[in-house]
Amino acid sequence: MNRPRPLRRWRALSKPQRTELYVRWSLYLVAVVQPLLLLGGVVGQAGRPGPPAGRWLLMAGVLVASALNAVLYRVGLAAFLGRRPRPDRWLLSSGAFAVGLALAAVSTSPPLSEQGSVFPVTVAVTTVTFWITAASLGVTVREAALGALGTLALLTVPLLLTGVHPAGVAGMAAGCLIGGGMACTTVRCSAWTAKVVWELDEARETQARLAVAEERLRFSRDLHDVLGRNLATIALKSELAVQLARRQRPEAVDQMTEVQRIAQDSQREVREVVRGYRTVELHTELIGAAAVLRAANVDCRTELSDAEELPAGAQAVLGWVVREAATNVLRHSEAANCLFRLRVSGGTAVLEVENDGVPAVPAPRAEGAGSGLRGLGERLAAHGGTLAAAGRSPGRFRLIAELPLTAREFTS
Repeated sequence: MNRPRPLRRWRALSKPQRTELYVRWSLYLVAVVQPLLLLGGVVGQAGRPGPPAGRWLLMAGVLVASALNAVLYRVGLAAFLGRRPRPDRWLLSSGAFAVGLALAAVSTSPPLSEQGSVFPVTVAVTTVTFWITAASLGVTVREAALGALGTLALLTVPLLLTGVHPAGVAGMAAGCLIGGGMACTTVRCSAWTAKVVWELDEARETQARLAVAEERLRFSRDLHDVLGRNLATIALKSELAVQLARRQRPEAVDQMTEVQRIAQDSQREVREVVRGYRTVELHTELIGAAAVLRAANVDCRTELSDAEELPAGAQAVLGWVVREAATNVLRHSEAANCLFRLRVSGGTAVLEVENDGVPAVPAPRAEGAGSGLRGLGERLAAHGGTLAAAGRSPGRFRLIAELPLTAREFTS
């Protein structure tokens, strides 16, 4: 059964993308809260003295301020994540509109002794508070604090002129600072969480690349140790053989014979080095794969019942399955858990690898898709084995390798 399209899109996102999407829409909801809070005030003022058109005009201004705050959250989050420069123009334009709306609300408010005076003051305070919260995402903490103090200072004189007691003005300013400070802390912590998740994802990819680079460096170092001295010897003896041949000395044949022997020894040593990389032990491969996965914050578990009793050839073949499976977990999933399970039944070794964190795809993945799994299936087929890859449940992937142990190369 096909899932709803939004759910498929959600499952197709990586963990950092999901975190950022959650944070982004949480910030948008904060912007929407502002007009919803004041809408109740408009409805509550119905039937009271004062022009209703003025209240609805203020409400329209609040809707515009809320939309500007939503845009400011969008560009501010992008700046916080380092994807764009600081949105100074949006900060100034939205701030100018918020302060202008607050001043207009306070200047048109009747004295507090009259009915209908609370709503304009509420509009002014909430507009400034919500703008400070939105602006805090695109500036530093110090700049946000200075901007909040400066904005509240602009509203102090108009509030006093409306007849508000100085103690009341101080109380409103303190409440605005406390509420705005708590909201700013929540907003910046949410954005910081999204940034940390992205950084952890980048660190994970970097760690995987470093592991590959370290393995290549080790391989090149082994080849250099094996071939460096022999190639230098071959070059010297070949040069000596050339000089002797020009002088028609019979020792040139001996030198070339020695060069041939060194070349053959080098060829044998290179084969031993490559065989050391190709011939793997299952238990060693499982330990290495588990260490790499755990370093990438994947909870890796192993269930090995008869690994020690397997022939060396079978361990080498299954070791390649472990390598490819661990690579797939790191490259093609956001796994949090991974399980390697080995059992021997009826002369057949069965290795299962199961992990979660597989993103949903529009079309089902073909069995054995990908050059790595296809090559692994061919390697198993050469020894009479089979490879099956399928999703066991939504978001999970299971790889099953079956290898008969009755083949001649395993029993001889």
